[in-house]
Amino acid sequence: MRLLIERKPVKVYPDPKRVIARFFFNGDERALEVVKHVMGLSEKEVFEIISPLLQEYSKRHRNITKILTRHCKKIKRIIESAEVDFDDLEKYRRLLLGSYFTHEYSIESAAFFNPSMVDDPDQSDLVEGERRVIISFRAVGEGHISSVVFRRALIDRDHNITVIPAGNYIDEAEVIKNAVYNKKLFLKKAADSKIDIEVLDEVGVKLEDRFDYSTLRKMILDSKNLQESDLKKLEYDKILWLSDTYHEISFSRDTDISDRVIFPISEFERKGIEDARFVKFVKDDGSVVYYATYTAFDGAMIMPKLLQTTDFYDFKISPLHGVGAQNKNLALFPRKINGKYVMMSRIDGCNNYLMYSEKLTVWDNPVKLQSPRFPWEFIQIGNCGSPIETKDGWLLITHGVGPMRKYCLGASLFDLEDPSIEIGRLREPLVIPNNDEREGYVPNVLYSCGSLIHDGELIIPYGLSDYCSSFAGVKMDVLLAKLKSSSSAIS
Repeated sequence: MRLLIERKPVKVYPDPKRVIARFFFNGDERALEVVKHVMGLSEKEVFEIISPLLQEYSKRHRNITKILTRHCKKIKRIIESAEVDFDDLEKYRRLLLGSYFTHEYSIESAAFFNPSMVDDPDQSDLVEGERRVIISFRAVGEGHISSVVFRRALIDRDHNITVIPAGNYIDEAEVIKNAVYNKKLFLKKAADSKIDIEVLDEVGVKLEDRFDYSTLRKMILDSKNLQESDLKKLEYDKILWLSDTYHEISFSRDTDISDRVIFPISEFERKGIEDARFVKFVKDDGSVVYYATYTAFDGAMIMPKLLQTTDFYDFKISPLHGVGAQNKNLALFPRKINGKYVMMSRIDGCNNYLMYSEKLTVWDNPVKLQSPRFPWEFIQIGNCGSPIETKDGWLLITHGVGPMRKYCLGASLFDLEDPSIEIGRLREPLVIPNNDEREGYVPNVLYSCGSLIHDGELIIPYGLSDYCSSFAGVKMDVLLAKLKSSSSAIS
């Protein structure tokens, strides 16, 4: 018999009006023609075109002039190839050039799902029993490109949830490429990414054991210029694309959490940033850092990555390494166990695995933890976010895929000191799609990337067939009792 789940009346829908201004480029030849056209305009014509554009789009974007100026700078080499001194460009002409290489992208126009919920670092000005949380979502726009967006919500003493409306502006972060790379790990990840081994061997000879981005970029460009084969040149480009997967991003302090979008940056994630699983991680000294594992997708290959922040303004991003850092569904435990980091994974696409590591970004020796056992999960089982610590063990919300590709949510309980020991697993799903939830962008799917416990109730944010997201709740004492009584189901 299934547990009684309370569906919350709150639903969070995508907002197609939420757009970002992206750089647009369709090749050197066409770009050069556009530049020549703009340079042929008089100053009066330039002003008459750009002035109404600025008035119109300043209502849709924060600091549109800064965006257009930045996009103009991205085509500096094209402008100078037209025999124009970039530094002598007049302000309005610079803005107009930038506008021709800018387009709006609606980040939430197609789907909005797979939420993950953690404590807001700011818990000030609340009354007893209230809790402020940050919810991340996977937002999908044109071309099925996924990004990470955020909302802030308030949970009251009665477990009611109020999601704060999103702002009108969206900001992309400033990208900071100041990473220092470990040569061994970098070249191993490059080999895993199918970059030509001969090229990697050549690069490896020239690099120190640790190197920075500027050193790598100069060396790659110098080596690339010596190549005549376009295919070889592409392999050097791939190395630079891989280096872009190590970076930091920083949002302006005058943005609300709902204004911030983490959009694909590197070529290795150009088709999307998928299913961020955020966790509030408590270090040995008691300090807190927020981590998120997510999947970067380039259209053919996936790359597990790690994101970390303390304030949701500044983020550090790097790929995950090792035999266990494969496929999707990586979820970090919220603290170390016996002095080691611990991670859930699903390296074979079907089963749950457990891994330990001394280093946060290197994961090897995955051990199978769970396999599909019940009819509603016969196709595959996976985690729905990081395990949650309770007095009785680690609570793991799972997803299972059954007949007709129907996704349901389940729950398992594991030993606190040895999470390889499964204490109990629900025989029946915890949450299944009802008639109001089964239709959408991807039918018959419920999915979550991270829940939390508030005042004795487990609150699960979940995506409804990928078209929007909602919440469900269950009393922890009831759930734990059911899990402990289900131990006879575990062989």
